[in-house]
Amino acid sequence: MAATVSSFKVTSLRCLCPVFHSKNWFFLLYLLVAVFSCQCFSAADEHDFTDDFFKKEYSLAKPYSGLGFSSFSQWDLMGTAMVTPDHIRLTPDLQSRQGAVWSRVPLILKDWELKVHFKIHGQGKKNLNGDGLAIWLTKDRMNNGAVFGNMNQFTGLGVFLDTYPNAEKSHDRSFPYVSVMLGNGSLLYDHDQDGRPTELGGCSAAVRNSVHDTFLLVRYSTNRLSVMVDVDGKGEWRACADITGLRLPIGYYFGASSATGELSDNHDIISMKLYQLTNEPTSEEAEEEEEVTIPRVDNMEQFQVKVEEGGGMSGLQLFFTLLFSILGLGVLGVVALIVYSRWKENKRKRFY
Repeated sequence: MAATVSSFKVTSLRCLCPVFHSKNWFFLLYLLVAVFSCQCFSAADEHDFTDDFFKKEYSLAKPYSGLGFSSFSQWDLMGTAMVTPDHIRLTPDLQSRQGAVWSRVPLILKDWELKVHFKIHGQGKKNLNGDGLAIWLTKDRMNNGAVFGNMNQFTGLGVFLDTYPNAEKSHDRSFPYVSVMLGNGSLLYDHDQDGRPTELGGCSAAVRNSVHDTFLLVRYSTNRLSVMVDVDGKGEWRACADITGLRLPIGYYFGASSATGELSDNHDIISMKLYQLTNEPTSEEAEEEEEVTIPRVDNMEQFQVKVEEGGGMSGLQLFFTLLFSILGLGVLGVVALIVYSRWKENKRKRFY
């Protein structure tokens, strides 16, 4: 009797709730397993990205706990740089200021990506502000200088966000302008030419007084350097510079610096986040891999950007210069001949 009642209950339950049918049970179980697996997979991805790819020791972000003057700090302040709850202000909107923040930990990663959240703003009108800021990966650190607050003739990588045009002829580009330079210890950054003789690539970007968050992305992978910007509030990266065959040694230091002169701006770093990139080199790349001791570009002609000198003359200018010189000499010759003729005539009259 009990078996009959149990059988009746199960049969009735299956009739009333078809979802409990054996096939539906398998489908429901499969669905739950799939959802659980996806969640675990997503969590694993997020965990791996956070723990394995994001490198805290090379990064600078709120609340800036690794920044200070203690022996446990990973970043140093320099010059006028100061920390606030929302940003690191390298220079205030005042004249003749220099400030910087430098990592204490040398970079030992071969392939990496640096995302910089920054802000440049001030009271000055367009082209009446300056000078800009720079992102560095260099052999030396904590050195004041004329290149956006860092030393000239540096060794390493510099990415410049230049907000003031120094060159007289700047009609071929608009400012602010982002440019890339690779220093080998002897190259000079020429402020008067806005760094054009040593520029490897760049683009114009409206990074000053923007109503949107402004970002810079620097990616170095398999001897290729890519620079991108996101300044339009669209959440999309726009290509700015792409340089192949660029070789950087390891053991260099990240930093950010800024400088103002007669013109000024607020230059703020909100965050600098570094991520490790994983690339499996091909057999050919593995064979060609060599230890790099001095930064260089395989195509050295990229270092030799031809810039016209301000005092040089074009062919047309040279032609008119020669023409007027000949005419001038002709006029002088005629005048000299007239003077000589009168002198000779006066001399003849004295004898009569």
